[in-house]
Amino acid sequence: MVNRKSAPPIREIGHLVLPKPQQLRLDNGIPLYVLDFPDQEIVKIEVVFRAGRPEESKKLVSRATARLLREGAGSRTGAEIAEFIDFYGGTLSVPGNLDTTNILLFSLKKYAGQLIPVFADLLRDPAFPESELETFRKTSVQDLLVELEKVEVVAYRKITELIFGTEHPYGYNSMPSDYAALERNDLLAFHQRWYIPSNCMIFASGRIDEEVLGLLNRHLGQWENKVQAVEHRVIAPASAPLPTQIKIAHEGSLQTAVKIGRRTFNRRHPDFNGLFVLNTILGGYFGSRLMTNIREKKGLTYNIYSTLDAYLHDGCLYIATEVSPGSAKATVRQIFSEMKKLREAPVETEELDMVRNYLLGMLLNGIDGPMNTSDVVRSMVVEGFSEQEYGELADTIRQIQPAQLQALAERYLRPDDFWVVTVG
Repeated sequence: MVNRKSAPPIREIGHLVLPKPQQLRLDNGIPLYVLDFPDQEIVKIEVVFRAGRPEESKKLVSRATARLLREGAGSRTGAEIAEFIDFYGGTLSVPGNLDTTNILLFSLKKYAGQLIPVFADLLRDPAFPESELETFRKTSVQDLLVELEKVEVVAYRKITELIFGTEHPYGYNSMPSDYAALERNDLLAFHQRWYIPSNCMIFASGRIDEEVLGLLNRHLGQWENKVQAVEHRVIAPASAPLPTQIKIAHEGSLQTAVKIGRRTFNRRHPDFNGLFVLNTILGGYFGSRLMTNIREKKGLTYNIYSTLDAYLHDGCLYIATEVSPGSAKATVRQIFSEMKKLREAPVETEELDMVRNYLLGMLLNGIDGPMNTSDVVRSMVVEGFSEQEYGELADTIRQIQPAQLQALAERYLRPDDFWVVTVG
């Protein structure tokens, strides 16, 4: 009988084993990565195209194309497609992503035969109705105007613009004029150029048996390339002035948003794994330095965090919070004070062990079940990582020493390298 009066023993997380996907190819050469969990009754199909902002010839065309995929295909209207998918208990989503377009279908295994053909139609033959594009333009502008009332949104738009540049794919901000400039021919051309088998990867997880594989090959494996050569842009870093402090007035706001950020790099950089650990100590989890000092001790905010964002071509690190207008200066001082402590003194063993356990637990959770595991596999494949390189992150978490973290803090947490944006 289980003794519920005593907590279970805490065990150190050992070697993380990422389930290895079966690698197949459809008849037309599309790579297919399969994670078969025969005990599950769900099927997840994720189709990925390198069709993000770096591939744009016109601002926002990648987003508009992705959003309007489900608004009609073949002989079905968008409403008919939505009703059909709902009837069979499926879910279709197109999550936002700067580097790629990801289209996901969730289905019960027994209804895969009904849903996969419709899903394939959306990818191959979207209609992009003019009426739906006009609705997208209007609702997007309305949503943007609502979002611009939020100080946090204004601060985020400004910090990314300063870090990457106003014309950089990762730095430009959507404006009403950009939505107004979108035309149906822009979407058709973007789809024809980038939504092709030679620019496509498929990830299938759940109960993936011969029936499902046959459906994928029948409906996507016979898809012909209309464009053969795929040449992706090389995104060069934009030249930027030296970082400084920017204050933006925002009438009527009860809070002041604070964003402090700098440019970093993508996951392939040799310092990324170590900086990932350092960022967690600084502000990447609830027990971080920033939370402990600025929230718990000083009471200046309810929430504060730091994020290390990595894209295919670049990356950034930023700290974000919202405070009362009179506390903004003190909050900025305390943030830089925490950076200074990490530069000047090594992290204590007890704190580092806590962060190790937290991060290893997060990695372990990431490979729990078919849905989570497929996300990890997809990220690795898209970014070109091997199974060995996946293990290197866990090795860094286990083995990195306080002196190494201090050296990284000296390199990447210097105040002169950070933009400071306050909006309120």
